[in-house]
Amino acid sequence: MRIGELSERTGTPRRLLRYYEEQGLILPDRCANGYRSYDERLVDRVLQIRGLLDAGLPTRVIKRILPCLDKPRLIHFSDATPEMIATLENERDRMTRRIDCLTRNRDAISEYLDAVIGNHTSS
Repeated sequence: MRIGELSERTGTPRRLLRYYEEQGLILPDRCANGYRSYDERLVDRVLQIRGLLDAGLPTRVIKRILPCLDKPRLIHFSDATPEMIATLENERDRMTRRIDCLTRNRDAISEYLDAVIGNHTSS
């Protein structure tokens, strides 16, 4: 598929897709005419990258963990440094705190809606 279709299917601007390519996060094929050709599997890859970026991970970390997204049961990093492990542990813990906060907020909204809807229907 061409970059426009990948952009449309993922909701990702073309410029951002080119940036992902520059960062080595996605690797399109090149046609004989020089145009980029994006494999179908890159739709999910782009969505994963966007989710990780939204979670606050920098592209340099995302690039290192992308192999884990393809084959999560076959993870083997011979080059995992203590710094990389510490970075990933910190990111995981930060995400856990964010999830906990979002869960509390969702539960508070649910309780509020239950109270409002309950009061509204009993009137």
